[in-house]
Amino acid sequence: MNDQVVLITGASSGMGKATAELLSASGYKVYGAARRTEMMQSLKEAGIRILQMDITDDSNIQLGIDEIMKREGRLDILINNAGFGLFGAIEDVPMEEARYQMEVNVFGLARLTQLALPQMRKQKSGIIVNITSTGGKLSSPLGGWYHASKYAVEALSDSLRMEVRQFGIKVIVIEPGAIKSEWGDIAMETLKKISAGKAYSPLAGKIAGMSQKLKPKNEDPEVIARLILKAIGAKNPKTRYHAGYLSGTILFLKKILTDKQFDKLMLSQMK
Repeated sequence: MNDQVVLITGASSGMGKATAELLSASGYKVYGAARRTEMMQSLKEAGIRILQMDITDDSNIQLGIDEIMKREGRLDILINNAGFGLFGAIEDVPMEEARYQMEVNVFGLARLTQLALPQMRKQKSGIIVNITSTGGKLSSPLGGWYHASKYAVEALSDSLRMEVRQFGIKVIVIEPGAIKSEWGDIAMETLKKISAGKAYSPLAGKIAGMSQKLKPKNEDPEVIARLILKAIGAKNPKTRYHAGYLSGTILFLKKILTDKQFDKLMLSQMK
């Protein structure tokens, strides 16, 4: 029986919820955190402890960590899954919204990691799993702020991995491809709203149309849940894992093509 204590953010839906369910069923002691606790009743019924957590609220994050320490006295695995995608032309996206994108996807993740590390260092063990995206290795038009946030987490993860190795702490990056969730629909609706009546509206329509066309091929979030279970259970985990529709193909193409070739390929899909 695995009784390691796990904290998963963004656990109210999608990959976070699927991962919480799978890890709990596999014997981990799981804490699921999210802003929308009303969506987490099924997790509670499965024996998962629920935390109301807004990762942009420092005091709120601290309360969550304090509760885990009070109940368990340890934290073995932190899975930074909470995040969202802001889409729109860099010219059009209001700076306030751009800052919030970075606040959630980068600074909230980093702050929670800061609060988890002292206990992990004390234990001389721990695993930090950062959920980025294939969009942390490549960029698409009208996704600049989202990609910037995921590129940032990739870089932070690399630095963090080297910093904490001396304390017996491992850092793993998970790069999902296209996964079924409410995330995509919300991102495309935001894209169309931000672009409406502006110079980038035709391109926004093409991107939203492509997203809708590919939607049936998106893979179930359980694919990522199983990948995380595999990664945290490995004695010597890889630094990065990827899964989900087109993840392997698109990462391979990004590696072998020049920037101009990749730009041409991306734009050719948006007709």
